[in-house]
Amino acid sequence: MASTTDAVATDTTAEPEPAPRRSARKPRGKANQAGGHLRAGWLTYLILIVFSVGSLFPLVWSAIAASHTNSRLSEPTPPFWFGGRLFDNLDRAWNDANLGKAMFNTIFVAGTITISTVLFATLAGFAFAKLRFRAKNLLLLLVIGTMMVPPQLTVVPLFMAIAELEWTDQLQAVILPTMVSAFGVFFMRQYLVQALPSELIEAARMDGANSLRVVWHVVFPAARPAMAVLGMLTFVLAWNEFFWPIIALTQQNPTVQVALTGLGQGYVPDRGVIMAGALLGTLPLLIAFVLFGKQIVGGIMNGALKG
Repeated sequence: MASTTDAVATDTTAEPEPAPRRSARKPRGKANQAGGHLRAGWLTYLILIVFSVGSLFPLVWSAIAASHTNSRLSEPTPPFWFGGRLFDNLDRAWNDANLGKAMFNTIFVAGTITISTVLFATLAGFAFAKLRFRAKNLLLLLVIGTMMVPPQLTVVPLFMAIAELEWTDQLQAVILPTMVSAFGVFFMRQYLVQALPSELIEAARMDGANSLRVVWHVVFPAARPAMAVLGMLTFVLAWNEFFWPIIALTQQNPTVQVALTGLGQGYVPDRGVIMAGALLGTLPLLIAFVLFGKQIVGGIMNGALKG
């Protein structure tokens, strides 16, 4: 009996067999459970390099062309490296096109249009997304319908109105017609429908907040990522706008795009100076994106995660 009991005790105290080890290597191409990142393969890097080189090539070629003389650019074989006349051409383009005044005018025009578009589009988008009023859907369709009207059809009546107000060759002639855009209203409306809960607005109303406080403390914080994206797009479009400014303004009070047209005049246009002016007109956008690109991309990602 003692031997049987000892055998049973020996069997019950025996250590369990170790479980088979799983391989620590994570399958390639699948998401990491800890960080949620994907491993990029060589094909991904190759595609990114090709698209990056293709995107940067026009800017690099503008800088290369701006560093050569007009005779060198007229040769059958184009240059593929920088020359020695970059700063001379930049100085000539700056003085000939009056780019100092043009830069100031464009910064003022683009900044004013961006601020007004973001403000009014956010307010209108909030109204179409969360407020109840008569003919809301009809008004939204009318706003979207204005996006289908070609801008060339509105040039004649718009210029007649500007001439009647005696605003020709003045900056308000460029600012006022574009202080809000139908695309901005539709964009903010679509974003606020998902990103702004109606319960949050009702809670603010129950706490005694009026409409202004609801917009300032509830709507604007929720719409901040979309406002950053809309502001970036609006600023770029306003900076590059050419069709209406060339009609409403002259070389005496130009924006950058209007001023650059003065560089192409003459019997033999100097293409090196023209490319230098185009390079100067592009640099502010590059600087703005370098300074604020991280915040803009971060706002887009936060909005995507919250949405």
